[in-house]
Amino acid sequence: MTAATDHPGYVLTFSCIDAVGIVAAVTGLLAEADGFILDSQQYANLESGRFFMRVAFRAAGPRFPEGLAAVQAAFAPVVERFAMDARIRDAAQKPRFVIAVSQGSHCLNDLLHRWSTGNLAIDVVGVVSNHEHLRRLSEWHGVPFHHLPVSDANRAEQEAAILDVMARGKADYLVLARYMQVLSTDLSARLIGRCINIHHSFLPGFKGARPYHRAHERGVKLIGATAHFVTGDLDEGPIIEQAVERVDHRHSVDDLIRTGRDIEAQVLARAVRWVAEQRVLIDGCKTVVFR
Repeated sequence: MTAATDHPGYVLTFSCIDAVGIVAAVTGLLAEADGFILDSQQYANLESGRFFMRVAFRAAGPRFPEGLAAVQAAFAPVVERFAMDARIRDAAQKPRFVIAVSQGSHCLNDLLHRWSTGNLAIDVVGVVSNHEHLRRLSEWHGVPFHHLPVSDANRAEQEAAILDVMARGKADYLVLARYMQVLSTDLSARLIGRCINIHHSFLPGFKGARPYHRAHERGVKLIGATAHFVTGDLDEGPIIEQAVERVDHRHSVDDLIRTGRDIEAQVLARAVRWVAEQRVLIDGCKTVVFR
């Protein structure tokens, strides 16, 4: 086996206006370039008229382009022909993440455990927090911890510091792992499609603060958690993943919180994994998730 075929390959994701011949163009190009398709999924949104596709592929012969830049150049004519919003990623390169937290440790602990044990194919390059509580946990995992206190008086400077941590770590994404601060409209816009939040409710129900308390007041029979992309509208961003757990009249607020923490950690981990594997494409206010 050659060094080229030892390489794990590449992932192409794109969306474009739906048309005849898109799949044929992509797969035909790969066939001509000695590309071997490992996985292919596509979806046509008949309501919006847009087409979405994810293709994982690798080299299978001498005509395959050498290196990411050459692969991108090979696809350029097809991308231009269909006006694709396209991305091609080297599967050997793990996306880089900064995690933002406040005082709750369950989501951060879960992500760091999955990452440190090799069960989450990302690179965690930093943890930022408006409290000192989780420094020990972060540094025990060997992850730089950045204490960035925030108030109404210094919010702009604090958010600039978060961006600086991301820039210095060459981070692709920011994860709000129970970061109990609302990002400014400016920061939300700068991180559009790159910031994942976990909300401790089954959105669109109980948006905002204290959702478990409000759920208890309403006597709900299901509680849940929602991972979504952050936008300037609070808890309104495109939903990536959700899960629920059945509860009943015997559950106190503390019971709901304990049950909910497990759901939050699992939902956030799945969302981070799918985003890292380029399985999530934004479709207006929704997402297409190729599981």
